[in-house]
Amino acid sequence: MKYTWKERFRYYFENTFTSGPFGVIRWLAMMSLVTILLLGLVIVLFGIRADPEAQSGLSFIEGAWQSLMATLDSGTMGGDEGWAFRAVRFIATLVGIFMISILIGIISAAIDAKIENFRKGKSRVLETKHTLILGWSNSIFSIIEQIMVANENLRKPVIVVFADRDKVEMEDALRENLGDLKNTKLVVRSGNPMISAEVQIVNPNGARNIIVLSPDEDEADIQVIKTVMSLTNSSFRKKEAFHIVAEIKDETHLEAAELVGQGEATFLFASDLIARITAQTCRQSGLAVIYTDLLRFEGDEIYFQEEPQLVGKSYKDAVLAYNSSAVMGLNTKRKGFLLNPNNDEPIMAGDQVVAISRDDDTVILDGNGKKGLQDPSAFKQKQTEMKGAERILVLGWNETGFRIVAELNSYVAKGSELVILNETPIDINPTEFANLMLSQVKGEITNRRNLDTIQPETFDHIILMSNRTGNIQSSDARTLVCLLHLRNIGERSNKDLSIVSEMRDLRNREIGIVAKADDFIVGENISSLIISQIAENKDLKTVFDMLFDSDGSEIYLKPINRYWSEGEELNFYDLAERALQYNETAIGYRIMGKKDAVTENFGVKLNPLKDQKIALSVDDYLVVLAKE
Repeated sequence: MKYTWKERFRYYFENTFTSGPFGVIRWLAMMSLVTILLLGLVIVLFGIRADPEAQSGLSFIEGAWQSLMATLDSGTMGGDEGWAFRAVRFIATLVGIFMISILIGIISAAIDAKIENFRKGKSRVLETKHTLILGWSNSIFSIIEQIMVANENLRKPVIVVFADRDKVEMEDALRENLGDLKNTKLVVRSGNPMISAEVQIVNPNGARNIIVLSPDEDEADIQVIKTVMSLTNSSFRKKEAFHIVAEIKDETHLEAAELVGQGEATFLFASDLIARITAQTCRQSGLAVIYTDLLRFEGDEIYFQEEPQLVGKSYKDAVLAYNSSAVMGLNTKRKGFLLNPNNDEPIMAGDQVVAISRDDDTVILDGNGKKGLQDPSAFKQKQTEMKGAERILVLGWNETGFRIVAELNSYVAKGSELVILNETPIDINPTEFANLMLSQVKGEITNRRNLDTIQPETFDHIILMSNRTGNIQSSDARTLVCLLHLRNIGERSNKDLSIVSEMRDLRNREIGIVAKADDFIVGENISSLIISQIAENKDLKTVFDMLFDSDGSEIYLKPINRYWSEGEELNFYDLAERALQYNETAIGYRIMGKKDAVTENFGVKLNPLKDQKIALSVDDYLVVLAKE
């Protein structure tokens, strides 16, 4: 098919005119040049003179030059003489005004487009050694807060956020929720984390760690796996291994995620961890405070440190060799991680102590010559009373409920009873749990009549579960109403109810303290804390898995009178020594007289200085790592 010259010209004109500002400027330049040349030619052909008294007209070059000057500056025609010359210059001036107006508009539009492009967050990030966060969820704020605290001892730390959202909206949300960024620089870019080519603008190859967030929407795990794949299977990737931390919500996707991760990604199954923590916490008041304290960067944290001076010595020697750090285990080359190992476990070359300390540079042997106030050999172990069958009340239900019940079944004595009060029946098989007798009661947990009927004061432990399908604030409001009813029931029956309550928004925890629940589990906050810790040190995943597992050693709060007699003067060396005699590792204590004091961390003190005296009472607890 043949095209006419007009069609070809129009096609070329449209393509160049829509190719961007430079295409339009090119056309303006051509039109201006043609106009100037035509006007110069008119001056020559008609013999137009700039000065009427001149003997001859202007040359072509001079005429074109005069036309150009009139085009660029309309003020130059004020002194023109002769109507013919004025007419030519007037036409040139009109063309100039028209062309320059268009040019200014084009340049302005180009600048606006460039600014808009910057606003969209599509420019390349040149940072290295940064923390890269891919995706967006409500947990991003608490994760960034923790990383900022961890970054305080770094020089010019950078956090880069890359998500498929509007850049300005993300920046506004971060600014509103984070406040002071301390010494951390925060960079935000917009794009799809699941597309490998788009991820390259945030320099994943230069990042020191990468966090993949699970979005608050359907098929969240699929998006997480695809995002990890965009890193590990990318043609742009570096040869060295990535350090990726990602959250998985459905256990059935864990195997596929591990295959995609290729050993470079650590996947956190948050629902499982939260269920374990809830099950442990409901039976031990204050345990949630201990876990939160241990997981936050603001307090003392878990570190690994090789100490040559301990080679050839035992685990017991290591526990008593530190004054300002609390040893809780070993990382050995032959057996891997050992939490609360046998007292005589030998320390060999290359082994590390696992210790709770203020910072990584404070895990130092500073206990030389220091000891307890009492003779260790004078202490006589006291017989441990085994817990009998327990009664547990579960108020409400969500998807973690099945795991919580399974975890409780592994802790409680045979014959224990678990009652579930929920608005709708739950499809759960009571015969699956050997130690628990399950029953269900239909009813709304905020209805006082339902609560009075079930008699919460007759139960040993109460778990209040949040509704995770509705609005966050509405769900927490429902929880708070139920807590207030329980508080009133406890006061009327003159009984301290043991309550662990789930919350979805950390900010509502402060309101809930008024209701005097023993512990609050904010699942999103706990998973954020764990993700932040593993992002800094991936080996911590193994330690956390061991801590939250019903097999092996876990954290317990044990009555202080097991280790102390009323009237005795002790320091923490004494308590640590006595705990070792039970094959336990002491890491802190809880003063029950301060259990409601927010400023005193609810009475919990982890990693106290061992050489300082402790004022104890019969109601207090020792925080230990123990097998049971």
